[in-house]
Amino acid sequence: MTGETGETGETGETGETGETGETKETRESGGENGSARWAALGWVAGVLALLLALPLLTAGRLPDRVATHWDAVSGRPDGSMPLWAAAVFPALIWAVVSAVVAVAHGRPGRATAWGGTVLLSLGVALAGAQAAIVRANMDHAHWQDADSVTPWVVGALAAGASAGAAAALVARRRTPRGARPTDLPRMDVPPDRRVVWLASASNPWLQALAAVAGAVALVALVLTAAGVTDPLWALIAPLALVSVLTAACASVQVLVTERGLRVSFGPLGRPARRWRPADIESAHAEHRTPAQVGGWGYRLSGLGTTVMLRAGECLVIRAKGRNFAVSVDDAERGAALLNAVAGRRPT
Repeated sequence: MTGETGETGETGETGETGETGETKETRESGGENGSARWAALGWVAGVLALLLALPLLTAGRLPDRVATHWDAVSGRPDGSMPLWAAAVFPALIWAVVSAVVAVAHGRPGRATAWGGTVLLSLGVALAGAQAAIVRANMDHAHWQDADSVTPWVVGALAAGASAGAAAALVARRRTPRGARPTDLPRMDVPPDRRVVWLASASNPWLQALAAVAGAVALVALVLTAAGVTDPLWALIAPLALVSVLTAACASVQVLVTERGLRVSFGPLGRPARRWRPADIESAHAEHRTPAQVGGWGYRLSGLGTTVMLRAGECLVIRAKGRNFAVSVDDAERGAALLNAVAGRRPT
């Protein structure tokens, strides 16, 4: 997409691809919304299963009634529930909140942003609190003998708040700000005009791998915190690392402005690589496949550095004597604009 700040193109103008920017935007938005719905459904089902399973799987090591409330001053238990109620009650809270978010999501407005934040934050907090309750009651004959849960509950609330803050940050980054640049059929950009071209790509398989690895690591962490099994750090650490690294390489956003090229990675847009216009020797579009560059993700090969998320068109630049390529749609247009920007050679 190319545009000039302060000017708006005609609605429905057709670019080189033969489709309007509105049509392309609608298709991409629908795909992202579909992926988000499936991710939310999986998260809701996973948290619900965890809340129910934790007390029931450890029933043999828990008293008939389990402590569910503690005195804030002394830290001693002062309230209890039957085992089945301790499993069902938080699951019911989770189900009701999830249903409210789902209903709100179906209405116009920004329900997606706050809904995802609420689900992620509350899910982490409830799972952590349930694990703390199970751990405190485990291997005690009576609920009055349960251990204190204060540090564990504080940790669960902090983790939930952190997860919610991260979700809000991602939602904020994905929310459009101001007018979007419009597709133009030419690359003749006046020197006094500001330009922008933005493209993004993602690999759903890499995203699924990151999600699965992260979910397994989270479940292992909860089981470890609850004392259900021996510490599983040998499983948690590598899976958490795989989840973070894979998520960072599963999506990319490419931005061309008069300041040069910026390629950001992952849902948070970090880390990022930047090239100034004076550093860019040339840019072009090129068809590449994973077999040519050695696989998926961030690859180093004889062709240089390639961010390979899907086979096909890639934006390739030559900067400081080295090649860098990233697989994005409409790479030819981005390359043409980048060449125009680099040709200005601003001081």
